[in-house]
Amino acid sequence: MTFLPQEIIRRKRDGDALTREEIQFFAQGIGDESISEGQVAAFAMAVFFNGLTMDERIALTLAMRDSGDVMSWDELRDQGPIIDKHSTGGVGDVVSLMLGPLLAACGGYVPMISGRGLGHTGGTLDKLESIPGYDAFPDNEKFHEVVRDVGVAIIGQTGNLAPADKRFYATRDVTATVESLDLITASILSKKLAAGLDALVMDVKVGDGAFMPTYESSKELAQSIADVATGAGTATTALLTDMNQCLASSAGNAVEVMEAVRFLKDEYRNPRLNAVTMALCSELLESCGLANSQEEALLLLENQMSSGRAAELFGQMISELGGPHDFMDHPAKYLRESSITRPVFPEGMGVVNGMV
Repeated sequence: MTFLPQEIIRRKRDGDALTREEIQFFAQGIGDESISEGQVAAFAMAVFFNGLTMDERIALTLAMRDSGDVMSWDELRDQGPIIDKHSTGGVGDVVSLMLGPLLAACGGYVPMISGRGLGHTGGTLDKLESIPGYDAFPDNEKFHEVVRDVGVAIIGQTGNLAPADKRFYATRDVTATVESLDLITASILSKKLAAGLDALVMDVKVGDGAFMPTYESSKELAQSIADVATGAGTATTALLTDMNQCLASSAGNAVEVMEAVRFLKDEYRNPRLNAVTMALCSELLESCGLANSQEEALLLLENQMSSGRAAELFGQMISELGGPHDFMDHPAKYLRESSITRPVFPEGMGVVNGMV
């Protein structure tokens, strides 16, 4: 069947539900650029005002996922599940750097495709690239090799991973349609599901430093992502976590990496950061079958921390992706310190009752 982009736009403009085939056609056209920029913008605005049904959200997510490479891990599935997490981001959110090696130490395989920071916060890639030599964009062969041999690899989005989403997001960014819950859901999941996951956990932030403006909108996004991903065939749960203050004891790329190293070596664990990290890890371990309960999952995680296995795997991942071989032994040798240090003192006595 032949479709016309303008007819699909008209139907969505008029509030009609699109078929899976129509959405597949349109998403493919976004990815291969056979659909014009103006038509992409018009479609985004039509969705912004009229929304998508759950079936449409699932169809758009899968169509954007399938617009490029979809990774296969069949050779590893007999040895352990393919699992990952995604966060909507926040200040001091260094969770991925501990979560990946912890899950790998517990028997999972974590092909984590991460992004850069939004606004004033550094993203996972920004943090890792503060490590000299770390290659955040290896080819697919190297990516597979590190996941197979180490159990975890944290990299950036490759050029042919969900290309429809990459172009669609750029258009949304200049047409004031980024805030669409339907399109946020499809954008996040198209990239995550292209990684070929068996299970996913979402960390949706709530509070002053969160991406979504209210608790209600954060909860709605969490529910949408869990429903769409599960409907698309990937078991997914979501946790709402507090972002009313910095999650870690530090904020900044190199200093957060240092905090992650100290966490994995069990030298210092910020209580808030520890609570979020362990909650997300245990949620995934239970949902993918590596633990039968939250209590069993937490015990397994603590054992991998105290044994030093999680720290060892983090060091191996860094080395395999081009970083220093002795990074975990001498992190301060490689992480640059700020050239400017400025203490900040309060004007008088008082109690900190909030952070903005």
